Amino acid sequence: MTRLMHVATGPYAPPVPRRELTAVSADGTRLYVEEHGPKDAPAVVLAHGWCCSTAFWAPVVRQLAPDHRVVVYDQRGHGRSSAGGYGSYHTATLADDLGAVLDAALAPGEKAVIGGHSMGGMTLMAAAGRPYLRERAAAVLLCSTGSARLVPESRVVPLRARALRSAIQRALLVSRLPMGPVTPLSKKVLGPAILGRGATPAQIEASVRIVFATPRKARGAWGRVLAALDLDAEVARMPVPAAVVHGSADRLTPVRLARRIEELLPERAGFTELAGLGHMTPIEAPYAIAEVLRGLVRDHLAGAPREAQAEGAADATAGTAGGRTPDAASETTPDAATDTTAGTTADPAAAAAVEKEEAGA
Repeated sequence: MTRLMHVATGPYAPPVPRRELTAVSADGTRLYVEEHGPKDAPAVVLAHGWCCSTAFWAPVVRQLAPDHRVVVYDQRGHGRSSAGGYGSYHTATLADDLGAVLDAALAPGEKAVIGGHSMGGMTLMAAAGRPYLRERAAAVLLCSTGSARLVPESRVVPLRARALRSAIQRALLVSRLPMGPVTPLSKKVLGPAILGRGATPAQIEASVRIVFATPRKARGAWGRVLAALDLDAEVARMPVPAAVVHGSADRLTPVRLARRIEELLPERAGFTELAGLGHMTPIEAPYAIAEVLRGLVRDHLAGAPREAQAEGAADATAGTAGGRTPDAASETTPDAATDTTAGTTADPAAAAAVEKEEAGA
């Protein structure tokens, strides 16, 4: 399991969950799950990306928890989830794990809006052909992600020679070398690769700590999956409306990958490009991401209580409830309006200003 190295104070510190669960995947791997917000509120389920954890979603959870039931989980090999067998790391495993989380966290027949960032978005693509996604998802958010060609399209290494750049980027993806402690130098090197130029020191600190906490074996094993990723056919099978959100300055998964996803989607629920933002959009602009999720809930889930959504689905038996702790809604920060109109470029300046004030930047 990952060492927990996330920040402990400020708007990027994880709020205390109302409930902790354990989901058991198809191969027996145990996954850590948190639930925030009112238990009868509309459900939003969030899947984090490569080298992240539940802590990554902290500022978005704070925005949504007052009036949504927010479920976050650690992907296998990350955070407090078990690693499982490294030979089991495939896109199909991502889909298996998501299905187990939905069974553990949602009531029988209950639907949710499901959002995925980076590898979390790939999780949703991998699950497109699974019956449970049509049954459980009212709509999905594909955030800062790609469906194929990650290595040749990435711009993390600033070289013009495509072949050399791709070779270095693939080596970085699959590497199991230790990353060392979080230092001013490591933040100076990694920060610009994963965040936009306008990122605050608090955003850089939070992001780098989360990334550096990932065990190197899991990092390398999932990196191999990402290096060979090809989910275009699955995107074309997405059974529910899908919104796409992307930072215009994303170097890990450049915005052209997001536009390719939008072209392939059968039912589009809006494309939002966040000007000047990098790959870590839920940390860089949590207000914007939260507003897109709110819109999906409003348009496709309609705020129906859990009881009203029941449609006779099979009982969810994969999860076991953990200890109860204070509700995260009491810890949320004030909301701020951000333009996330579908099909436009959203300006994150207002949200960034508020985040700087909250973080003391």
